[in-house]
Amino acid sequence: MKIAIYARYSDEKQRDASIADQFRMCRLLAEKQGWQIVEEYSDHAISGASMIRPGIQALIADAMRGRFDLILAEAMDRLSRDQEDIAGLFKRMSYADVKMLTLSEGEITHLHVGLKGTMNALFLKDLADKTRRGQRGRVEAGKSGGGNAYGYDVVKKFDAAGEPIRGDRTINEAQAEVVRRIFRDYAAGKSSKRIAVELNKDGVTAPGGREWGFSTINGNVKRGNGILNNEMYVGRIVWNRQRFIKNPDTGKRQARMNPESEWVVQEVPELRILDDDLWHAVKERQRTVKQNDADGDAGNNESDNHFRDRRRPRYLLSGLTRCGCCDGGYAMISTNLVGCSTARNKGTCDNRMNIRRDQLEARVLNALRTNLMDPELFAEFCEEFTREMNRLRMEGRASIDAAEAETRKIERELDKLMSLILAADDDASPLRMMKQMKTLEAKKADIERFLEGAEEPPPLLHPNMAHHYHAQVDELYAALQEDSEARRMTAADVLRSLVKEIVLTPEDGKLRIDVRGDLAGILAISVERKKPAEEAGRKRARKARGRELDLDLLREQFEMVAGAGFEPAAFRL
Repeated sequence: MKIAIYARYSDEKQRDASIADQFRMCRLLAEKQGWQIVEEYSDHAISGASMIRPGIQALIADAMRGRFDLILAEAMDRLSRDQEDIAGLFKRMSYADVKMLTLSEGEITHLHVGLKGTMNALFLKDLADKTRRGQRGRVEAGKSGGGNAYGYDVVKKFDAAGEPIRGDRTINEAQAEVVRRIFRDYAAGKSSKRIAVELNKDGVTAPGGREWGFSTINGNVKRGNGILNNEMYVGRIVWNRQRFIKNPDTGKRQARMNPESEWVVQEVPELRILDDDLWHAVKERQRTVKQNDADGDAGNNESDNHFRDRRRPRYLLSGLTRCGCCDGGYAMISTNLVGCSTARNKGTCDNRMNIRRDQLEARVLNALRTNLMDPELFAEFCEEFTREMNRLRMEGRASIDAAEAETRKIERELDKLMSLILAADDDASPLRMMKQMKTLEAKKADIERFLEGAEEPPPLLHPNMAHHYHAQVDELYAALQEDSEARRMTAADVLRSLVKEIVLTPEDGKLRIDVRGDLAGILAISVERKKPAEEAGRKRARKARGRELDLDLLREQFEMVAGAGFEPAAFRL
């Protein structure tokens, strides 16, 4: 029996020894049963409420490849605490014919998935309710209900039992003076960007020990975050202004505003840093600035743009460009120019060189068309890709060969049983042998079904790979120039997946552009692999209509070599 062991702990306050303890207990059972441990997987300080964990994802991937027959863990909640996730994991493992076993529950069955999954989900909800109940109690007692805010220090106290008393704060006078400076400067008409630059120039440390940025000062008025919106500075704690919901696809938390009737407001005059006149002066200027922005760009306010739409990159290379001097982002600084955002927002970078966005995009696109087929890079890719494909071919072929050998063995057993039935002298022996034949026939049918659905090993490199790559990139480039917005956006998504980052560095009065990407992902678009019958039919139909860019096929091909371990490729413009 080949097995894999999985361990996890969820809180950064827990120790790595927790993983070692889980592994040790699982190894003891494996040794006792005589099982072979193929691999050990773990996730450190990651909640079990999400499946976005590197350890569990690697475990699932290897299970689907047939590396082991059983997954062993300390308890089911180590694998997942989410009811939907544990059911999905169980379904996938059942499909891969991999059993799940825990030290606490034994072999996992549908009953465990239903009952234990519900219990784990209720545990998470109960834990969240208790946490919020405790936070609300602290706020109503005049204490902080969350993390520490800039301008204050945490007061460390202990009760009679030695337990820490949480939520007490005291004013940090040095930081409080910085808060007053920010409010005075903003009320006097300075922009948040200018205030941040001046604070960095004076060596004032921002919250978290980082550099000041305008977003740290501005924050979000509705959510009450940022220096200019923290009501604790006027002696008022506002709690439960927002709640957090976890995105089921990404596992990341997203903030949602609560109705104002659910907010908990508590006066704490002893924590006041600002007087009311200065606070109201800043609030009035914020309203004026917001009104001016709305008048200047009426279609650009939050109500006109749904947050899901704003998540799509606005420009082709948005989020990919970096400054080679400070590693900050290169962003739009005007209608047509991109520049170092750190230099303009924080004043801590000397890189003031700009470039037109359309020129940058054109140079990167031309480089993709001409520079990426360097003979040395292509030779390296071919060598690594062939090695990986041969390994996958051998693994895939091994399971198919084993199934075919088992089929031949069953057929020989059936022939022997048939001969014995014909030669039997009594009536009882043939009946027993007929039962054995039915069992063997059922087993043979299962293997044949497996062989029918088994995927053929991946092909090796196509001899026309380089030519095919150039054709695909040329068609991709053409798609980006089309009038169809949907087609252009889809092509942009594919192109962005080719590039990891673009570094812009001043050099001899010009900008040097280094484009870095995953060589496997870049060259994967040139791989041609076998398709099912329906895909072959679609290809013939496309040929009849004339050549056109198959973006869906490109995405599938990116996935084929993901994680193959290639070093990033880079070229200079």
